[in-house]
Amino acid sequence: MSWSAKQYVAFEDERTRPARDLLAAIPAVDVQSAIDVGCGPGNSTELLVQRFPNAAVRGLDSSPDMIEAARQRLPQVQFDTADLDNWNETGPFDVIFANAVLQWLPDHARLLPSLVTRLAPGGSLAIQMPDNLNEPSHRLMREVAANGPWADKLARAVGLRTEMEDAGGYYSMLRAHCTRVDVWRTTYYHPLADGASGVVEWFKGSGLRPFLEPLNEAERAQYLKQYLTAIEKAYPALSDGSVLLPFPRLFMVATR
Repeated sequence: MSWSAKQYVAFEDERTRPARDLLAAIPAVDVQSAIDVGCGPGNSTELLVQRFPNAAVRGLDSSPDMIEAARQRLPQVQFDTADLDNWNETGPFDVIFANAVLQWLPDHARLLPSLVTRLAPGGSLAIQMPDNLNEPSHRLMREVAANGPWADKLARAVGLRTEMEDAGGYYSMLRAHCTRVDVWRTTYYHPLADGASGVVEWFKGSGLRPFLEPLNEAERAQYLKQYLTAIEKAYPALSDGSVLLPFPRLFMVATR
């Protein structure tokens, strides 16, 4: 699945806020090495550089387009293209930062403890994942995909996102390997001035990508038209024409 840095940063302030909140929850320790896995266009990496000015900070992402944008943004930082599911560096790292990426990877019961083993003693694994698979925005993606002439093309996209555990599941998954685990859930409410069209534009940079990528241009336009119609019903406009988009996210900071 390819990613567009330009589309992603269209809502950069809103997308960066959860990363900022996650970073604030990392214990204050002497961080010498930090890595941003799934760094995207470098907006979250920039926060790490600011928070840990004396640390060697790196970024990884599977998208060459994202890595190119990150290198332009932070030329002093090392960024590498890597598939996180096959990433095998042993570290140790003082901070592993995973902002809005692990929801695309399977088998969290294996992956998360594996990431903890790459931490230095006292180091922290900091994770934020969108917890919105059952929100109207994502349920409607799947419904439009399943009920159109593109159903066969989009069968894989429907199940691409990983089904997440609840907070208790992740706490139990990490507690056996860590001295401290902090888990919380926050719902952000993003005002989008363009109404339902703004909701569509938001998810074109993230959740909609696996649904749009397999389609040709005509199919893509028709899919988006049907999705927009459904979104208009699910997210009615406020009196000023804007829409308030609820966006729940799950956070965890696990310290080795």
